[in-house]
Amino acid sequence: MATRTVFYSFHYIRDVHRVQLVRNIGAIDGSPALGAQEWETVRSKSQQSIVNWIDKQMAYKRAVVVLIGRETASRAWVKYEIEKAWDSKKPLIGVHIHGLSSMGLADTKGADPFDAVVGVTGVPVFDPTKRDYLGRVDTKATYAHLAANLPSWVDQARARA
Repeated sequence: MATRTVFYSFHYIRDVHRVQLVRNIGAIDGSPALGAQEWETVRSKSQQSIVNWIDKQMAYKRAVVVLIGRETASRAWVKYEIEKAWDSKKPLIGVHIHGLSSMGLADTKGADPFDAVVGVTGVPVFDPTKRDYLGRVDTKATYAHLAANLPSWVDQARARA
């Protein structure tokens, strides 16, 4: 099986803790998550410096995995990353992460960010969220389900023809 090297696209401020959980699964070789200070350094420069950073990070990745939290679909940089991947014919998938624990709490489900980008269609979106017998999000079961399935989901990523 080919090495799974991916670029993770996500809303940094809101979801970085959940993204670290995804990275800690270890089944996928993903782009390194920037620390808060590093992100502020990149962000404090020009818009073009952010574009250059994204383009450089994405260049040699096999696929782009959009980690979908509650506000991901509204983020301009996530939309740029989706457009960049689509235009570069990189395989794309979405994975909902609202069911993972961040500081002990799950979140509410976010909208599909692919719906917010004109021309991007047919991208598979997976939701590993598991619930307990009372209907509450079970963050541990969600993590286990994500860990068990993430590699096969990345293998199903869709590229533009």
